[in-house]
This record gives sequence, C-alpha cells and structure tokens, in this order.
Amino acid sequence: MKRESFAKALNQPFIGLPTERKSYEEIVDFFARGASSNQVLAFRPSQETQERVRELLERNAADELTDEEAAELERYGEVEHLMQLVKARAQEYLKHKT
Repeated sequence: MKRESFAKALNQPFIGLPTERKSYEEIVDFFARGASSNQVLAFRPSQETQERVRELLERNAADELTDEEAAELERYGEVEHLMQLVKARAQEYLKHKT
C-alpha cells in the first residue's frame, strides 16, 4: 500500500477493514490512548485477530499458505515480537517503580 493511500485509509471507519489492518489499528489506538504499564501487560489482540492468526498457522502447518498469506503471517509475527518487547519493558518499569 502506498503511503498516500495508507494515510487516506487511516481516516476510514474501523468497520470493514481486513483483520490484519484492524490488528495494527488496535495497537495504535491502544498506545495513542496512553496505556499504562499494567494495561500494556494485560493487552491481548481482538478475538478476530486471534482467529485469523490461528487460521494462518493451521494453513501454514498444512503447507497451504499463499504467498500473500505467508507475508500476512510474517507481519503478525513482527507485531507479536514488538508487543513482547513492549511488555518486557513495561514489566521492567513496574519492577523499578515499586
């Protein structure tokens, strides 16, 4: 997606977006609201996102992913890795806060 079309898409309603895009929106909104360290640690993806990742993992295990789906699964993995890093940092902040 081109930057200009992505920027335009950010102004679109949340409903009707592909699940992958919604997962990014969930995280952006979460941090934009100023999540506390405790909220960061409690964050979980939406049920819809979890189901999509589960579906992609099952298709991957059966060696049935298209190239597009493999790229989508890779992006979910990158987001998950980022959230693991953020949660580890939040835990450190809480440990030093008390």
